[in-house]
Amino acid sequence: MLSRLPFGTQKKLIIGLFVALPLLLLLTFSYYPALELIRLSFTNWDGMSPDKEWIGLQNYKEVFSNPEIFGVFKHNIAYFVVGIVQNIAAIYFAIVLNSRLKGRYFFRLLLFLPYILNGVAVAYLFGYVFDTTEGSLNYMLGKLGLGSETSWLGTGSFVNYTLASIGFWRFMGFNMVIYLAALQSIPSDLYEAASIDGANNWQKFRFITVPNIYKIIELNLFLTVTGALEVFDLPFVLTNGGPAGASQTFVMKILDTAFQFNNYGLASAMSVVLLAGVVLVLSLQRYFLNKGRD
Repeated sequence: MLSRLPFGTQKKLIIGLFVALPLLLLLTFSYYPALELIRLSFTNWDGMSPDKEWIGLQNYKEVFSNPEIFGVFKHNIAYFVVGIVQNIAAIYFAIVLNSRLKGRYFFRLLLFLPYILNGVAVAYLFGYVFDTTEGSLNYMLGKLGLGSETSWLGTGSFVNYTLASIGFWRFMGFNMVIYLAALQSIPSDLYEAASIDGANNWQKFRFITVPNIYKIIELNLFLTVTGALEVFDLPFVLTNGGPAGASQTFVMKILDTAFQFNNYGLASAMSVVLLAGVVLVLSLQRYFLNKGRD
C-alpha cells in the first residue's frame, strides 16, 4: 500500500511516523504532567480526596511569604559556590591531562571513576569519612595536630559546604571529561602559531582555549546551576535536613510538604516556583555569558 504512494508522500509519512512516537511520549510524560502540576498548584488537595478545591494564588502567596519555605533556597548557595570551584578545577585538570603527561590515561580514569558510583552509595561512604568520633577525616586531622572532633555534618554554619564538597569529588571528573573532549577538538596548529608569535601559557589559555571551549563552559555552568537548585540525595541520606533544618534544600521541602503533610497543592506551587527559578537563573546566565559576544 505504501509503495503505491509517490516518493515525496512516502518520505513525509515515514518521517511523521518516526516523529509521532517520541512526540507522544514527550506529551504524555513531560508536558501533560507539567500542565497538571500547574493546575494542582491552584488547588487545596491532600493527595487522596477526589475533590480539589480551587483557591487561586493562595499557595503562591504562602510560598513567597513564608520564610520557612522560600528561605531554604539560601542553603543551595553552598552547592552553587562549590560548583563554580569544581568547574575551575575541572578545566585545570583537563588542560593538564590533555598534555603529554606520563600516565595521563590512568589519571583520567582515576578522576572519572567517582562519577559512575551510585549517589546513595557515595553518601553512605562519606558518612564514615565525616563521622565525628570515628571518621577518617577527623582521624587524619588529629594525626596532623589540627583537631579531631569537628562535627562536619552537625554544624549548621558549614554543613552545606561539607555536603557540597562531596558533589565536588563526585562530579569534577565528569566535567573534566567534557572539557577534555572540547580541548581535543581545538587544532594544535593554533597553539603552535601562538608559540611562534611568543605567546605564553596564560595568553594561549585566554585567547585560544577559552574562546574555543566557551560553549562547553556555558553547558557545564548550566548543569552546575540546575544541580545546585535541585540537589536532594546527599542531604536526604546524610543529614535528613539537619541539624535543625540547616541543610534542608528546596526539593526536600517540596517532598516533605507533599508526602509528610499531605499538602499536594502547596507542593505543586513550590515545584512550579522551582521550575520558574531554574528558567530565570539560566536565562540570566545565558544573557550575561553571551553579552557582547553575539
